Amino acid sequence: MAAAVVLVSLSGAVVCATELQLLTEENPPLNFSQDGRPKGLSIDVVQEIQRRVGNTDTIEVQPWARAYRTASTVPNVALFGTARTTAREEMFHWVGPVATAVASLYSKRGAGLHIANLDEAKAVSRILVVRDFYTHQLLQKLGFTNLELVSKPETMVKMAVNGRAPLMFVGNLTLPDLLARADAKPEDVERVFTVTSIQTYIAFSLGTPKDVVTTWQAALDGMKRDGTYATIYA
Repeated sequence: MAAAVVLVSLSGAVVCATELQLLTEENPPLNFSQDGRPKGLSIDVVQEIQRRVGNTDTIEVQPWARAYRTASTVPNVALFGTARTTAREEMFHWVGPVATAVASLYSKRGAGLHIANLDEAKAVSRILVVRDFYTHQLLQKLGFTNLELVSKPETMVKMAVNGRAPLMFVGNLTLPDLLARADAKPEDVERVFTVTSIQTYIAFSLGTPKDVVTTWQAALDGMKRDGTYATIYA
């Protein structure tokens, strides 16, 4: 395991010498790749933190399941944006929050579904979720047994829009882009029931030195104090 070394340069900037594996996924508009380069809100936030702490490691865009496995088992890994849930709380060190999303159940517009509570949602024949996403893990923890797992979020949206399942569970921040990639429009779906509000974080693997995590959190806090974070978010 690489040793954590935190230095202060002559200019006063904090320099973190630990080599990190920085991982993210295709999840616009928070993080995605464009022309072979990482883009999005979370990318801009992380790159500004890197600048402030003196980290120059490359951000890699990987399939979520692979990136999540790496962050769960390998030291010195940062995975973002990761939803911070009760089930994941002890699995990572957390830096954030970076963004907030509202996760809801959506149906094809005009389907006539009415959901008033979680018990009624559990009685629906099938709910589409992306395997190993926080949406999958959350409903599983809540006792849902009617989940249909898919490998990609765009697959889930296409299935829902085409009426191949009654409901899908997805966050509001990423839904517009997913609809566009499915050749659909926002008016093609309707929100049936809001389940939770979720904040996304930078999740550091447990083998990462605490000094690194503390330094990154301090940099993000500084961004929020001086207005840099608000500018990026806007």
